[in-house]
Amino acid sequence: GRFTPSPEAPKLSKAAHFAKPVPIIARFSLGGGNPSAPDNVKGNVRGLAVRFDLGDGASTDLVMISAPMFFAPTPALFVEFLQAVGSGDKARLDAFLAAHPEATRQGAWLDSHPVPASYAGVSYWGVHAFTFTNAAGDTALIKYKAIPRAGELGLTDAEAAAKGADFYEAEMKDRLGNGPVAFDLVAIRGRDGDRTADPTLRWEDEDGREITPLGTISVEQIAPDATCDAFSFLPGNVADGIAGPADDPIFQIRSADYLVSFLRRKQAQ
Repeated sequence: GRFTPSPEAPKLSKAAHFAKPVPIIARFSLGGGNPSAPDNVKGNVRGLAVRFDLGDGASTDLVMISAPMFFAPTPALFVEFLQAVGSGDKARLDAFLAAHPEATRQGAWLDSHPVPASYAGVSYWGVHAFTFTNAAGDTALIKYKAIPRAGELGLTDAEAAAKGADFYEAEMKDRLGNGPVAFDLVAIRGRDGDRTADPTLRWEDEDGREITPLGTISVEQIAPDATCDAFSFLPGNVADGIAGPADDPIFQIRSADYLVSFLRRKQAQ
């Protein structure tokens, strides 16, 4: 597909993809490590990752999920949570969540919203706080959000059950047959005193914040699976003019963690 920046974007950041339209590769996904995870359950985030082609072999990534918060505030709890989930022991997972209520915020958000009817019909958030720097050296604190042009498309519990466990891929193929799938990428504007160290927490009145349009993400056709299987989308792969939060320990380890996962998958093939 293609990303087309808004006129406001270069006023916030000098990043190359905010200066002119660029090609993109976008990947829709379900969170977690289970390739057979069902499409019709609430408790799993949907993902939208975008690689922006900056030319001459350079790129930058944006990794977003369908909840405005992450599930763990530290690398140690990240690992402990995954071990609890991977054990298949419900009592162990319940004990972890009871001991770490911060890890329940994402799940509570997902449970309070309907199952998305389409990858194209749900909002996605970047969860971390980023600092933009423009050509004049001015800085701005932001969080990313991608808003679906199709609107928020949700299913009732009965509708989700009737869809079955595997419907997103076919739905997306049908949808793209009628034209591009588009999202409005916006910057939720930060304020002095906003916390940047804990991605399980939202900013105060985050939904009521000023937003600045950054551009349009337009997904136009389905690429072969090998296109996305050839690399990993990395939250820390940011362009000049964009900086991740230095005090957020989850942001600092996500890219390295995803590279390990990517290499293990490649070795297993």
